[in-house]
Amino acid sequence: MQKEKIKRILPTSIWRAGSQAYWWWHNRGRHVSSRLTSPVWRCNRKQMLVYENIHAGKRAFIIGNGPSLKHMDLGLLKNEITFGLNRIYLAFPEIGFSTTYLVSVNDLVLEQCAKEMAKLNVPKWITWRAHKHFKPDGKTHFIDSDYTGAEDFNHTCLSGRFFEGFTVTYVALQIAYLMGIREAILIGVDHNFSTKGPANTVVVSTGDDPNHFSGKYFGRGFKWQLPDLEGSERAYHLAYNTYKANGRSILDATVNGKLTIFDKVNFTTLFSQNGKGKA
Repeated sequence: MQKEKIKRILPTSIWRAGSQAYWWWHNRGRHVSSRLTSPVWRCNRKQMLVYENIHAGKRAFIIGNGPSLKHMDLGLLKNEITFGLNRIYLAFPEIGFSTTYLVSVNDLVLEQCAKEMAKLNVPKWITWRAHKHFKPDGKTHFIDSDYTGAEDFNHTCLSGRFFEGFTVTYVALQIAYLMGIREAILIGVDHNFSTKGPANTVVVSTGDDPNHFSGKYFGRGFKWQLPDLEGSERAYHLAYNTYKANGRSILDATVNGKLTIFDKVNFTTLFSQNGKGKA
C-alpha cells in the first residue's frame, strides 16, 4: 500500500506529526473552517436555532437499536417525541410510523446509508463530516460533532460543538437537552454486543447481524466499528450529571439492558393510568 511505503520512508517524528495534523483537520479543522467560510453552514445554523427549547418541559424517547426492541410494543410511541438512531428506519414499516427525528454521526454508517437516510421525510441530525452526502433540504441539519478532544456535554446551543461520546445515543441526549426535553427515556440501549473484539476495530459482517433489532441492520458485507462500551459509559455519566444538575432526568426503560448508570423504569407503566403518562 502507498501509505505503508510512505510510512517506511519518512522519519517516525515526521510521520507522527503529519498524521496528527491530518486527523486534527478531519475531526476539527474543517469544522472550524466551515464555521467561518461556508454559506451552507450559515444557513444550517439558522435552521437549527428554530429547534432550541422547542420541546421545553416535555419527555422524549431515545430509541437505541438493540435486539430488545423486538420484545417491546413500539406502537405506544406513535404520539410521543422520539429520537431514532442510525438505521432505525428499517423498523418504520413494521411499527407503522417514523420517529420524530433521526440522529447519525458514525462515518461508516453514513457512507453506506446516506442515500437511504436522505429519502426519509423526517428532520435529520447528521455530523458535518458527512454533509457532502446530503443536499440541503430544510430537514437535514448538520451538527458540529467529533470524537476526539474534550469529553464534555453540549448544554449551550445546537450550533455548538458536540462530543460524540463513543455512541450516537450520547449525541441524541445532547440534542434532546438543547431542545428542552425534561425527561429523556432510553429504550433499545442494550449495552451488550455478542460480537467481541477491541473497541473501535473496523470489521465487515459475514452474515445476519445478531447485535441489533434486525439481522439486516449491519448485515452481510456491512462495514462497522466494534463498540467502545467503556468510553460510552464515561459519556453517559456526563449526560446523567448534566441532566440532574439542571432538574432533569434520564431514565432507562430498555428491556433487560446491561447499562447501569440511569434509573430503571418499566416501559409499559409509562403509558398506563397508574404510570407517569405522557408529559
